[in-house]
Amino acid sequence: MTETVRDLFQPFKLGDIQLANRMVMAPLTRNRAEAGNVPGPMTIEYYAQRASLGLIIAEATQVSAQAQGYVSTPGVHPPEQIAGWRQVTDEVHARGGKIFVQLWHTGRMSHTAFQPGENAPVAPSSIRANAKTYIPGAGYVDTSLPRALETGEIAGIVDDFRTAARHAIEAGFDGVEIHGAHGYLIDAFLRDGSNHRTDQYGGSIENRARFLVEVMTAVIGEIGAGKVGIRISPVSPVNDSNESNPQPLFEHVVRELQKLHPVYIHVVEGATGGPRDNAPFDYEALRKLYSGVWMLNNGYTKEMAQEAVATGRADLISFGRLTISNPDLVRRFKENAPLNELFKDAPLYGGQGPHGYTDYPALA
Repeated sequence: MTETVRDLFQPFKLGDIQLANRMVMAPLTRNRAEAGNVPGPMTIEYYAQRASLGLIIAEATQVSAQAQGYVSTPGVHPPEQIAGWRQVTDEVHARGGKIFVQLWHTGRMSHTAFQPGENAPVAPSSIRANAKTYIPGAGYVDTSLPRALETGEIAGIVDDFRTAARHAIEAGFDGVEIHGAHGYLIDAFLRDGSNHRTDQYGGSIENRARFLVEVMTAVIGEIGAGKVGIRISPVSPVNDSNESNPQPLFEHVVRELQKLHPVYIHVVEGATGGPRDNAPFDYEALRKLYSGVWMLNNGYTKEMAQEAVATGRADLISFGRLTISNPDLVRRFKENAPLNELFKDAPLYGGQGPHGYTDYPALA
């Protein structure tokens, strides 16, 4: 018997859901939530336009009020946010699509302006990120000095992820992706550049990975492993992420994830939105440690994606900015049609009205 040819456009079974193809819309922060951080009508249309992708991973979404770090990013904690997302998922499903949501806590990538009571953001350690966030009326400002979480507080944040996952399913999502990348709270716990703790959540690799494992265990326990993925970015330096020895750290992380067996692991190769070879790292070593679905991301072209899928280096490929400017990316790839470029006169983050959000043209 010959092995089935693996192709980017073939259907794929992910947990209990059937994807139309192996192409995924990566989670993309767009800062378009309306009052109360609720997804609005344009967000419904934005995701529905992209329903031909095998899977949409909706933008990073707060698990609590404390988890916010940027303006106009959606949440999934009060009822009105859940109801707003329900309208999104209903329309995506009506157009034949499948949709997960990425759940995050931004940790030290925040500012007192976004925190309840204007308190300091929380982090593994009181180390300010060399990064900025945008505050209306003030422009881009340095992130605030965070306070180190007390050991006894950590279980409450784990529970916030658990509750948010349940809310996501109530909102109609097919599953959730836990944001374990890009310097946000889970990633900050992992890395020795941002985690100087001396309790059971700091020091050794095992201790620094404990928070990630606890979050994944809680979320999987709440909604089932078949509905839970996770994203990691082993060597991406975004948001002041620093780790002196990423290879053994992420090999340990993947070994722990193999025990929990989430529905996929989503790996950002290289520097997010930048060079794929910014630092030496053996991604294949990670792949060999995990027997489940493997998703890759960062700068993939059609040809690169086809090669990765055909050789078994990946099961799924996620695309970021290409899915912003090409709502019909699957068709364009299939037909070798020209790709739209990002509008030069529209912001990637924020903005008013449909321009640069829902007005990218599809093929006739």
